[in-house]
Amino acid sequence: MQESEKRYLFFIFLHVVIGVAIYYFPSLSRVYGALIILASIFYVINSQNKNNEVLYAAAYIVGSEAILRMTGGNPVYEFSKYSVVLLMFIGFYYKGISKNAAAYWIFLLLLFPGVFIATYSLKYTNDLQNRVSFNTSGPICLGICSLYCYLRQVTFKQINEILFLIGLPIISTTVYLALFTPSVREVITGTGSNYTTSGGFGPNQVATILGLGMFVFVSRLIYYSHSKVLFLINFIIAFNITYRGLVTFSRGGMMTSFIMVIILILLTYFKINSKARIKMNFALITISTVLIATWLYTSNQTGGLIEKRYANEDARGRVKEDQFTGRGQLAAEEIKTFLEHPIFGVGVGKTAETRQQRTGVFIATHNEITRMLAEHGSLGILCLIILLITPLFLYLDNKHNIYLVCFIVFWILTINHAAMRMAAPAFIYSLSLLKVVINEEKPLVHRE
Repeated sequence: MQESEKRYLFFIFLHVVIGVAIYYFPSLSRVYGALIILASIFYVINSQNKNNEVLYAAAYIVGSEAILRMTGGNPVYEFSKYSVVLLMFIGFYYKGISKNAAAYWIFLLLLFPGVFIATYSLKYTNDLQNRVSFNTSGPICLGICSLYCYLRQVTFKQINEILFLIGLPIISTTVYLALFTPSVREVITGTGSNYTTSGGFGPNQVATILGLGMFVFVSRLIYYSHSKVLFLINFIIAFNITYRGLVTFSRGGMMTSFIMVIILILLTYFKINSKARIKMNFALITISTVLIATWLYTSNQTGGLIEKRYANEDARGRVKEDQFTGRGQLAAEEIKTFLEHPIFGVGVGKTAETRQQRTGVFIATHNEITRMLAEHGSLGILCLIILLITPLFLYLDNKHNIYLVCFIVFWILTINHAAMRMAAPAFIYSLSLLKVVINEEKPLVHRE
């Protein structure tokens, strides 16, 4: 076994241990969270960010956000986003802001009128700052990360290492969930999103991060499974993460990851030569086996309820009236609000406040696109155009970033069902802006 393989297995084993330790000793979650941010700051400063170490540190923070939130490891709810932004500022100090990233300066500036309006339109309460922060921390994190990543050069090996660092704490999350709910059969009684199989936390966020983890390790099956040992390990990890994602019964995160995998396979298949396609065919059979086996196992463990969930049926097989579990109505309300206030919108956080006044319940939106329209008006449209057009324009001269389309798909689909509650869509979006060059060390699948 090569030294690199031993190191790979060590990191995986370490994160299995972390998941076990946090489950049996919950107070360790706070220690783990504190060590992550302290070690990240030290790592970037000690290296002076010579090789874009800030991206490695930020990636690990993004991957650990779900387990820290569900176990109380973060001191405040948005701490992971704040940490990523802090690291990016340290990165700016050592390497400067990417040149020609004017589009993202404009994006950040366009957010401020909505914040300014909110200070006048929102009722003054003790949680006014929290409400504004809740809605702006995601877009601001995205803008800051984009200022750092814009056309910054990394190798193909480095971007895979960044993804691996996202995946490591997701292994811990998966282990924690397996211990939290060892018997899925006992807790699955319907087809709604399940908090118990999600570690007692929001199924939407948990499924989002597990779906991302599934994509990470499926991509490693394609590109970095040089030996039988690595192949088997990546296979087992992909299977378990996918299974735990499915049994959350939250569809958005898993459907997004399945789409990403299909896109990655298609893009890879058309970029490689005929000799490499033989290896790719084997990888396709393996990935298909993982997904089919996981689905069949999940169906068995849930008594067939998983099929009904994805068919939008209840436990008795009756089709549900609302396919989007109430989110369609929220989106329709926000579009109506935009039409009533098309220029500058109603201000950050105002849509949720209005909804609370009408229903008596605070319900935050799940759709970042309609929230931007309602709360930022026409400026929100400009923001969305900038975010969508820029990476696609860069792709014309950045074909080596094989993940670019996958990253954009993750971002746009995630913000449609989970808004920007997590740091993941912001950070993953920014990775699409990196300028990827092919490194000398060749991956398993060679490209033309």
